[in-house]
Amino acid sequence: MSVLLFSHRACLHHDPGPHHPECPDRLRAVLKALDSEEFSDLIRDEAPQATVEQLTRVHPPGYVDAIIGIRPEPDDSVALDGDTVMSWGSAEAALRAAGAGVAGVDAVCRGEVRRVFCAVRPPGHHAEPNRPMGFCLFANAAVAARHAQAVHGVERVGVVDFDVHHGNGTQACFETDETLFYASSHQSPCYPGTGEAHETGVGNIVNAPLPPGADGAAFRAAWAETLLPALEAFRPGIIIISAGFDAHARDPLAQLRVREADFAWLTAELCRMADRLCGGKVVSLLEGGYDLEALAASTAAHVRTLMQA
Repeated sequence: MSVLLFSHRACLHHDPGPHHPECPDRLRAVLKALDSEEFSDLIRDEAPQATVEQLTRVHPPGYVDAIIGIRPEPDDSVALDGDTVMSWGSAEAALRAAGAGVAGVDAVCRGEVRRVFCAVRPPGHHAEPNRPMGFCLFANAAVAARHAQAVHGVERVGVVDFDVHHGNGTQACFETDETLFYASSHQSPCYPGTGEAHETGVGNIVNAPLPPGADGAAFRAAWAETLLPALEAFRPGIIIISAGFDAHARDPLAQLRVREADFAWLTAELCRMADRLCGGKVVSLLEGGYDLEALAASTAAHVRTLMQA
């Protein structure tokens, strides 16, 4: 099955500084992994920049203007908090990262392809409507979800998130709107300290916190027994994936023990559900993953499954 890959060289120009885990080499590792003969059938395109109109469906105009307006000199940077830093190329990178999800939604909703993967950075699932945090500037998955509703008339959008950190930003964007669904597996306790099972929004939020040391069997059980049934009951018109690979056993920022085969299993389950419920429409956006070898291998397993499932 053809899969459309969105990326852009501008996403390499977001540089939070030396020794920062969310570094340009993350994207280089992903793109190198997807550049082998195995992935020659990927359809490749450049991620467009998200428009202000697209971003302000999620973020207030003043917030969007402020982020776009931060353009440090090439040898300078601006720290928005202790983790989130903008360099001279960050504003365009963030616009491309959000724009990739929007373009992915356009592609699947127009029937051009059924699956899309967005190899972009900075990630997005920690960005709240009014606040950047956790390496994230715009809520990329939420922007894509709102675009599906506003432009393509998709009534119900499901976002699933298997990053090791809870997507507090996506949850904050969704928690009062019953037409949007968010399901997350993540380590707890862990940054950002949200995502407990009792956080349910208006019945549209389902969190499955996992203790440090939880392995692939626990990860699969959380999805098979709790998160996937809730997503199926919601009956989304499109599935958007926040694809963070930092739950991998090699990742330095947390302590889950998930492996490539577990990510592939979940990807296949989500594709099969999309085939049953919404014409196969899946848009996946890269989130975390900070061991370069594990990130490359896990992304390859994810995209391989998108192509085969």
